[in-house]
Amino acid sequence: MNTVGEPRRLGVPGPEARLRFETEPRKRGAGPGRRLLVLDGEPAFELSSWCGTCQFLFRRLEGANQTLSLEATQERLAGRLSDLDDDILDAFGSLLPEGDYLPSLLRVEPRLVTPGQEGDYFSGEQVAAWGLDAFWGLPEHPRTPYYRTFETVVDDAAHLYEFVVPMVPPSWNEPERVAEYVEQLGRGVVPTAVAVSTLDLCQPALDLHSTDYHGHWGLTHFLLDGHHKLAAAASAGAPVQLLSLLALGESLAEPADHRRLATLRSQPRLPRGTRQAG
Repeated sequence: MNTVGEPRRLGVPGPEARLRFETEPRKRGAGPGRRLLVLDGEPAFELSSWCGTCQFLFRRLEGANQTLSLEATQERLAGRLSDLDDDILDAFGSLLPEGDYLPSLLRVEPRLVTPGQEGDYFSGEQVAAWGLDAFWGLPEHPRTPYYRTFETVVDDAAHLYEFVVPMVPPSWNEPERVAEYVEQLGRGVVPTAVAVSTLDLCQPALDLHSTDYHGHWGLTHFLLDGHHKLAAAASAGAPVQLLSLLALGESLAEPADHRRLATLRSQPRLPRGTRQAG
């Protein structure tokens, strides 16, 4: 069961936010600066370009070196939330810049993916749409393992891809804590993780290098709390719950696209090339 709430105002003034979105200044003779997710003043992830025709992207940078768990919320996140919890939303909102966020409670079954290996979006579906990077002759690289959780058909011309991206690599997790969560999952406990999210709509400008030309809706959840939970769920093949705060003003999407998420996220999981029944 997924719950998508109504947009709400959360966050603190930009300079006070531990995690915020920024765009690097334009350099003389160059295009727009990188679109970034910044943690404690240091670039943590490079995001998709504002142009909308470049490849969808999340790329880990040196500033992604810590998690953002909040001690006061740990007990309540140890199990399944029954609804959108105002106290937890406000607590994690205090880490983020003031803005409009769409809160959602999602059921996810994470699958850990290593770039360049089986199931990697960047060397699979993205290359099919954009081809290899024209200069490097290689796929884009996120510089981090990540979790694939869901995908479905948007329409005949577009597909939704969902990712959960850890702030630190799964190899940094404490094995003992992961094992504890595996044991709990085996007893039917469904814990809750928390993420700040973006929805980026990207599509190649021309069908020149595509074997599968289509628009990509990239729903990316940057994990704030729950790194051990996601690792355990991926190991055990079990579901967890994800509390997502979608940053509406920082996504490459329109309000009408945001409103479609509840419907899209309630559809069956459908890999690219599969048509929805009916």
